Amino acid sequence: MLTDTHCHLDFNKFDDDRDAVIRRALDAGLTRILVPALDYESALSTLRLADSYPGIFAAVGFHPTDLDKWDESSVEKLRKLTASPDVILPKEHRDDVSGAKDLLHRERDSSVATNRLPQNDMRNKIVAIGEIGLDYYWIKEPEKQAQQRDVLKQQLRLAQEVSKPVIIHMREEGDAWFGQASMDLLEILTEWQGQLMARSNPLVERPGVLHSYNGNLETAQKAIQLGFYIGVTGPVTYKNAEEKRQIIRQLPLERLLIETDAPFLTPAPHRGKRNEPAFVAHIADKIAEIHMTTREQVAEITTANAARLFGWGG
Repeated sequence: MLTDTHCHLDFNKFDDDRDAVIRRALDAGLTRILVPALDYESALSTLRLADSYPGIFAAVGFHPTDLDKWDESSVEKLRKLTASPDVILPKEHRDDVSGAKDLLHRERDSSVATNRLPQNDMRNKIVAIGEIGLDYYWIKEPEKQAQQRDVLKQQLRLAQEVSKPVIIHMREEGDAWFGQASMDLLEILTEWQGQLMARSNPLVERPGVLHSYNGNLETAQKAIQLGFYIGVTGPVTYKNAEEKRQIIRQLPLERLLIETDAPFLTPAPHRGKRNEPAFVAHIADKIAEIHMTTREQVAEITTANAARLFGWGG
């Protein structure tokens, strides 16, 4: 039993064979797929997917490289979306999803199907605020980096209000292991965690995940001390990623999540092809090798971690 806690299944690269991709994920043993948003329009797309497929869940938020679409009304639009997605989400698409629902119900005992939530209550299908964070790799202008920090804080406050964990994107300038983005992020998350503790917010125990982690060991350990999970993606399988594997080796399995970030970051042996959720098995195999355990043990622990963080059941 596996989960993919970060997959952009709404991207147009999946338009021609999305049902087949999901079928392969089921055949590979996946029970949950989480699709994060990049802006408001993509948030609606993630919700359409979550409404169409019982085992797919959504996150809503603005990615740090998509803030040209952010304005003063954006946080309120996200707030309304998390409160009443079934009201805001256009209903026209439901006329076209009966086949998709049948697909995920083809196996009566499938945990993806049997744990299906009521179609008319979409609030439980939004399990996080994300993908949000800081990206100093693509965005180098100081004023735009300042905007990223401000918008991140606004979305963290929203997560606090609606009691949803966050999916954090962090990328350093030059893809460095440590730099200003790491320092800024840790400062912001430490302050936020203090606010959660002061208000006895339940998120204090499950604040979120650092998605597709690409920082150093010290930053990961500090994030874990703040209650965060660490997302592991396909690059951990690459031949030149020994330093990354050394970091993962020193992190407890109980704080790891498995992600594809599909259609990007395809793991070996499929590198060079489009990534997809079924490939989480290769990431699980590599983590098992790193921690000298079995795929089954990694799958059991990381699936439990995901259920604990996102609150979507077993």
